[in-house]
Amino acid sequence: MKTGIIFDMDGTLWDSASQVAAAWSTITIPKLGKEVTKEDMYRTMGMPMDQLAKAIFPEHELSELLPILEEGYQVENDYLAKHGAVLYPHLTETLRTLSASYPLYIVSNCQEGYIEAFLSYYKLEGYFEDFICFGANQKQKGDNIALIKERNGLERAIYVGDIQADYEAAVAAGVEFIHAAYGFGTVGAPVPKLTAFEKLPELLKTVHCQTQEKMVK
Repeated sequence: MKTGIIFDMDGTLWDSASQVAAAWSTITIPKLGKEVTKEDMYRTMGMPMDQLAKAIFPEHELSELLPILEEGYQVENDYLAKHGAVLYPHLTETLRTLSASYPLYIVSNCQEGYIEAFLSYYKLEGYFEDFICFGANQKQKGDNIALIKERNGLERAIYVGDIQADYEAAVAAGVEFIHAAYGFGTVGAPVPKLTAFEKLPELLKTVHCQTQEKMVK
């Protein structure tokens, strides 16, 4: 059975809140008179881009924000491609271990270029077979998880994410879910909890055994 592991980005693979806030503030301070803080990012990361913009700048119409968004996302991508952000501990070696046993993928609600900046800066392209984001096709996360599963011929998929919306997207896509409990949020469902990224290979063995037991029953 071809089993793929699909990852969320923010709060799962890295924490870019401070870096993204700094990049955005170079645009929003002169144009909107407002600084973007890392706290703004923590409470909105994981949202589709249009919802994120309205959550941070509720006093502005989306039509006013759209051209600023386009400029801001490019500044953000350029910054992250040059400086990176904060990887969770032991991420690279854990991905190396995982990729020997599973095909790996990324699905995020980010803009185009964001995943590419992450992969390029840390030279992680070789560990992931495919990725998709909201900015590429304007589809919701659940739809994109299902898309990755279908176009890569996965018979089974497990989505790893850190917030309730990630869990709901996995349910919508009909895939299993592991909660990255070290990330930004909580999940109100009895799902496997990952307390540190490097523990994922061992947790996957446990999840696999539990799945096999259910199939036997």
